[in-house]
Amino acid sequence: MDIKDSVIEIWSRIQEETKRRVEAEPILASFFHSTVLEHSSFSAAIADLIANDLGSTSVQPMMLRSVIKDAINSSDKILQGTVIDLLAAKERDPSCKYLSEPLLFFKGFKSLQSHRVASWLWNNDRHTLAHYFQSRASEVYGVDIHPAAKLGKGIMIDHGTGVVIGETSIVEDNVSIFQGVTLGGTGKEIGDRHPKVREGVLLSASSTILGNVEIGRNAKIAAGSVVLEDVKEGSTVAGVPAKEVGKSDGLIPADEIDHSIK
Repeated sequence: MDIKDSVIEIWSRIQEETKRRVEAEPILASFFHSTVLEHSSFSAAIADLIANDLGSTSVQPMMLRSVIKDAINSSDKILQGTVIDLLAAKERDPSCKYLSEPLLFFKGFKSLQSHRVASWLWNNDRHTLAHYFQSRASEVYGVDIHPAAKLGKGIMIDHGTGVVIGETSIVEDNVSIFQGVTLGGTGKEIGDRHPKVREGVLLSASSTILGNVEIGRNAKIAAGSVVLEDVKEGSTVAGVPAKEVGKSDGLIPADEIDHSIK
């Protein structure tokens, strides 16, 4: 199934479940109609939701909506990332009962989609508007991702509040990030100075990774840890400063979402 067929199928599922939720919670009927049911496509709904969230008295949602649509229409890559992020949130978050929930209510998911637009703007030398998206997303969602940071697909940012991802960070596909995580610099460097997080990694709540260090594939960073050095593939690290305390034993921590230290 190609990306266009996947999007159509997912959008159909979201609309059907939303119709059922209107019946179950009629007080939200207008909300569900304006955010989902009145839109002809998944991309139109995404553009409208993000624009309404990030609009302000000086920058109207209508203007942002046009920019977001331009970004989405520029390449299948953005929409593909959005769909895979949505599925990641549904599959990994046990509190998520409906596909529409990340789309409508999850700050982490919406901050990722705002970043995808900001990244597109940055890569097209529209740095000022990219910074606007970053700044407003930080205000509205509590997640601060520099537009130049490179993020893959299938990323879940759970809860979202307090997540910071610096300018030269790389986060590969299939990574799970929890509240309060920082991917930052040491404060003493210029140039390439932020972490590189490889596929399958779990970054537990309030973990801090500083400097141009590599978090190896399928590693786990325990809650509250401070990482200042490279972390080996498949390792679990914990503490301040973080030390190896276990192995992932062939599991994918980003999918398992097991925050225990082992």
